[in-house]
Amino acid sequence: MHFRKNADLKRYITVFLLLSALSFSCSEYRGLLKKGSWEEQYEAALKYYEDKDYYRATVLLENVLPIIRGTQKAEEAQFYYAYAHYYEQKYILSAHYFKEFYETYSRSDRAQESMFMHAYSLYLESPDPSLEQSSTKEAIDAMQRFINRHPYSDYKERAETILDELQEKLEIKAFKNATQYYDLRRYEAAMIALDNFQKDYPDSDLNEEASYFKLAAQYQLAEQSIVSKQKDRYYTTIEYCQNFIDKYPQSEFVGRAESIYESCLTKVQKASNNS
Repeated sequence: MHFRKNADLKRYITVFLLLSALSFSCSEYRGLLKKGSWEEQYEAALKYYEDKDYYRATVLLENVLPIIRGTQKAEEAQFYYAYAHYYEQKYILSAHYFKEFYETYSRSDRAQESMFMHAYSLYLESPDPSLEQSSTKEAIDAMQRFINRHPYSDYKERAETILDELQEKLEIKAFKNATQYYDLRRYEAAMIALDNFQKDYPDSDLNEEASYFKLAAQYQLAEQSIVSKQKDRYYTTIEYCQNFIDKYPQSEFVGRAESIYESCLTKVQKASNNS
């Protein structure tokens, strides 16, 4: 029992000291906001930043920045202000402030890093491929500008990897949009969209699947056509099947393509016999 009482007392003292320190910290912070000079607020902001208390750092820097604008301290303050928003995961704001930094301090040693972080913040805001991709396009433009301006940067390899990832998102989005027409049984629109996808992304890994859906859409279009157009459309489907099987002989879709090919041959033969 004696040991248990001592342990409880130690825990009570620890909690009391922590609460006291927190209370003092809050009181000190409020005092700085109300009555602290800009020098005191500036130094405190840097200390909060070092301690990873980014919220208090941003509030104090926000107070100080208008006062120190144009001074030597302003550059450092603006840089940490952008990073504090980044660490708080406010990426739209960090992108804005990093851009503001490298445009204002273009000759700074930190300008290159800020330009990369502007693009990187936009990258972190890029949504899942199923969603609207305007922010992805903005991130791609920003990252490409960074690479073009700093082709020998230490960030270049990382920037190129991110750029590939962002472009892949656009590929996936375009592919899903195209195949959605197929799912909706809008086969003519699906073929146009799939054709555009292959023109826009000639090196995409999704081109194999796009080619299959294009021939499948062509087949369904032939099936739904009036009799006078069916024969020509079956012939076009046969051509698509032959091209697909020749180009992707190991594809998981080969079996389906062969079935469509055989069906088209049978229907063409039947149409010829009836004419």
